[in-house]
Amino acid sequence: MPIQLTTDEGSALLKSGQTPWNCYPRPQMRRDSYVNLNGMWDLVVDRKRYQIRVPFCPESLLSGIDAHFPEKTPLIYSRNFQLPQDFNKGRILLHIGAADQIAEVYVNQKKVAEHIGGYHSFSVDITDLLLPDNILTIRCIDDLRDKSQPYGKQVLPKKRGGMWYTPVSGIWQSVWLESVPEDYISGLKIENRGYSVTISVQPVQEGTVIVPELGEFPLENGKVTISPENPHLWSPEDPYLYDFTVKTREDEVASYFAIRCLDIQGNRLCLNGKPYFFHGLLDQGYWPDGLFTPAAPECYAQDILTMKKLGFNTLRKHIKVEPEEFYYQCDRLGMIVFQDMVNNGPYHFLRDTALPTLGLQQLPDKLLHPNKKTRQEFLRQAAQTVHQLQNHPCICYWTIFNEGWGQFDSDRVYQEFLALDDTRFIDTTSGWFRRQESQVDSRHVYFRPIKLKPSEKPLVLSEFGGYSYQDRDHIFNPTNTYGYGKYENAEEFARAVASLYWKQVLPAVSQGLCAAIYTQLSDVEDETNGILSYDRKVCKLTEEMMLPIAKALQEKLENS
Repeated sequence: MPIQLTTDEGSALLKSGQTPWNCYPRPQMRRDSYVNLNGMWDLVVDRKRYQIRVPFCPESLLSGIDAHFPEKTPLIYSRNFQLPQDFNKGRILLHIGAADQIAEVYVNQKKVAEHIGGYHSFSVDITDLLLPDNILTIRCIDDLRDKSQPYGKQVLPKKRGGMWYTPVSGIWQSVWLESVPEDYISGLKIENRGYSVTISVQPVQEGTVIVPELGEFPLENGKVTISPENPHLWSPEDPYLYDFTVKTREDEVASYFAIRCLDIQGNRLCLNGKPYFFHGLLDQGYWPDGLFTPAAPECYAQDILTMKKLGFNTLRKHIKVEPEEFYYQCDRLGMIVFQDMVNNGPYHFLRDTALPTLGLQQLPDKLLHPNKKTRQEFLRQAAQTVHQLQNHPCICYWTIFNEGWGQFDSDRVYQEFLALDDTRFIDTTSGWFRRQESQVDSRHVYFRPIKLKPSEKPLVLSEFGGYSYQDRDHIFNPTNTYGYGKYENAEEFARAVASLYWKQVLPAVSQGLCAAIYTQLSDVEDETNGILSYDRKVCKLTEEMMLPIAKALQEKLENS
């Protein structure tokens, strides 16, 4: 039987009874109006009443329920709220960070919105339905058997194990209210191209962008391009952010941007005009007590800083879309993100994992994943991912398909992504089933030596390693473990990881290797191949061992 692990932050939250995630949920578009609706809600499931702690999914310990309800069973959340005095500036917006998979929203028994997709935020104007005392109801339905919906690493509870994890349903990000004027800014688009940045206001409005250290810039047709003469460039080593404010006739929002240049020179990925080694880790974004949602936003910063201390500069966010707080912390602290799309469609172990791991990695994909509905839904929600996250400078790289999961017609899909965002690197097929259209040559190597042939494209080792070592006092499942090579003690594990980098990864830099993503940042349930334990209380590697590796990788790249 699995053991219930908690992070220090999770234990503190359970003891304190405080409102969880009581921070402004949208760091790149801040106003001075905000009401947090997290905390204890009523939940009705099959006429049974529960109390649930939002924003944690019912499958998590922190929700107060710790159970998965049968598929397609409606989860009916409700709570009362009143607006603070003088809060209303003209319109009231309700924001839901994410709810898996289908969410219907009711205010005072009247339906105001329906949203499909478990990984994206949405909002609705509820002004005209408000009363002095209000009841908010959110009805969620989740069905993991519906493969048209992106699902990532989630599986039905009976199938959980190995690289497949406990499912998540219902609300799993913050719910909050915001007051805006009648003529308000609904969105910002921040596009960093080369050494300039273009800020666009949606809907189109006239106004001013104020950057304290650069000056004031009038909006023309709702946008402005800023090109500083000597820009302070963003990098993991110097994550400099420019704060700015947008003022229109009625509205004012605060935000930030960064200037950093991404390009490809020959077969090298470059940051700010120079070849840069993206030394990274796979990051699944799972937590033992909150599953998709850590106990507190500070948990993101702790993970990022711990990995930076070991010399890593990149996290590959693996087939999950995080709350914006995660990307804000990466922007602020200096951690590059390789962002995956979330897969939908069928998965076949033999075709997608077993045979490719043995070396059978060529497969035409025009006829793969043939269902028209699931193809369209993948493209729709992938576009939402790009639009939701594209303002964050930390994101330098989009991954479309991983190991063939839900892959289809990848050359055409690459072109669609290029139209969505041509300012970042695009990895069309991470691992195998490569076709023609991709900016990188992306490989996964497990269970065999890393031997990469030179390529005309930048070589990216987008997954490797995965060595397993269990700290017996910090494991989720004492009867089972999963990884790609098992080590009995910390010393053996550390020597194996160091040897892998020094003897296999470092020599591959001469063959064109530009990035290497080790599996993985933390243990996740049965999968015990993390550098951190699942509860984040044990780090299995040391700075003394890892920092020289990071230095050697960059120096080798510069001298190749």
